[in-house]
Amino acid sequence: MDRAENARAEGELEPTGTQSIGRAVALLRLVAGHGAAGAGLAALVEASGLTKPTCRRILVGLIEAGLAEQDPLTRRYFLGPETYVLGTLAAERFGLHRLGLEGATRLAQETGDAAFIQIRRDWTVICLHREDGPYPIRSHVLAAGDRHPLGAGAGGITLLAALSDEEVEESLAANAGWLAERYPMLTRPVIDDLVAEAREKGYGFNRGLLFPGSWGIGMVVRDAQGRPDGCLSLAAIESRMQPDREAYLVQLLQAEVRRLEARLKDFAGRGEVKMTTGPTAQAALRRSSERR
Repeated sequence: MDRAENARAEGELEPTGTQSIGRAVALLRLVAGHGAAGAGLAALVEASGLTKPTCRRILVGLIEAGLAEQDPLTRRYFLGPETYVLGTLAAERFGLHRLGLEGATRLAQETGDAAFIQIRRDWTVICLHREDGPYPIRSHVLAAGDRHPLGAGAGGITLLAALSDEEVEESLAANAGWLAERYPMLTRPVIDDLVAEAREKGYGFNRGLLFPGSWGIGMVVRDAQGRPDGCLSLAAIESRMQPDREAYLVQLLQAEVRRLEARLKDFAGRGEVKMTTGPTAQAALRRSSERR
């Protein structure tokens, strides 16, 4: 068996340029998802579906670019300093995080619970920021960098419900495998009920579906064009999200959403800020090539 046949058998044939970039970005997201704990190579191999040599090779490339780094003692992988630089630069254009920090802090302090800024990226929801309140018992199921399919968690329910029926179908179709494997409790009837409830109430509610005892509530944030591209949410233990407190939490969320949307419109009017979602890079590149 020659080298090419060996590589084919081991899944090591060199991918195209676009595939290589896609693999590197996907691996970087997995590293980011492990947060301050860092990610071990075995976990990254399993989650990515890549072979160990391919995974290691991509990680070396990311390290050389400053996008990842490896702790010399634990051998775990972390985001590199260049990701901070890029993120800081991007924040000047994609301002939901920057503009929403004050409101998230206020929500956490006034409720005592954890407040989150989340965005929609394609058919997923990503946590940009977590702000913990002073209440001593906390829900730790969501952290900055975590990514879930639309429909999962308070933020995912909120953002899915804000889409059109056609977009809801497209989202669920795109995430069908992911939902079935990682979120078996979110059956189609359950998601349909959650979407219907969120549309009726004006906010999404997760009653411990993903993790027993961890509840969440979220409210959509629309950009200057009215697109539902982000949300503010709260998470707490079950006893702190009962009906006697629900109206209070909703009122606080509504106030912060109104403030944030007003700021987004003001900055957009001055050409200073844009919401973080929009078209994928692939779609943007395709349109660019079509114009040429």
